[in-house]
Amino acid sequence: MVRLLALVAALWPGWASALECRLALLLALDVSSSVDEAEYALQREGVAAALLSDSVQGAILQGAGHVALGVYEWSGRRQSHVVLDWVMLRSASDIKAAAARIAAAQRSYRRFPTAMGYAMGFGATMMGRAPLCERQVIDVSGDGVSNDGFGPRLAYKHFAFREITVNGLAVLGADPMVEDYFDFEVLHGPGAFLETSDGYDGYRQAMERKLYREIQDRIVGEALGRAGERG
Repeated sequence: MVRLLALVAALWPGWASALECRLALLLALDVSSSVDEAEYALQREGVAAALLSDSVQGAILQGAGHVALGVYEWSGRRQSHVVLDWVMLRSASDIKAAAARIAAAQRSYRRFPTAMGYAMGFGATMMGRAPLCERQVIDVSGDGVSNDGFGPRLAYKHFAFREITVNGLAVLGADPMVEDYFDFEVLHGPGAFLETSDGYDGYRQAMERKLYREIQDRIVGEALGRAGERG
């Protein structure tokens, strides 16, 4: 893929920026009514801490090409809110600044149901204005199944998801169906995978594992995609 982009960039200089960004990563965080204030704090602080971990910082900074990061919160049909608009993570100071903005964010919504299909549509739209990168991944967290409006499968059918992989982080405990729902309804695209957290107490560790795999473990992801592509 990189060789192909290099050839295209040589013929069309406007594509050269694609060689500078290997991954556009969009984190989608659940703020529906099933997430209480303590759980929300664990989620928000867990994302920030995972970004600052040695493993994730190393994965971001040691690879060939940069990582672009965006973050949004989602709940009801029209309750999706950008927490961190697209930033390029080129240095440790870039990662620290992004983590600080996430950690300082105020919760956008708290009294709405779980409209995951709408959340996916919002994510596809936000990804549409991401920096030009080799790969596009949406990383969606949640502790329940969609119960408002259309589900993820309709979102994948009607929004621009052809080049986007959707991975899941299912938070166990609130809904006994959440792991199966993520596995069969949410995962989408080549190499899509599911991480789980035993409640929100384990969220930071689960997010760290997930981010590392999304950023660093490309070969494994591509092999999984060939064996059983989701979508």
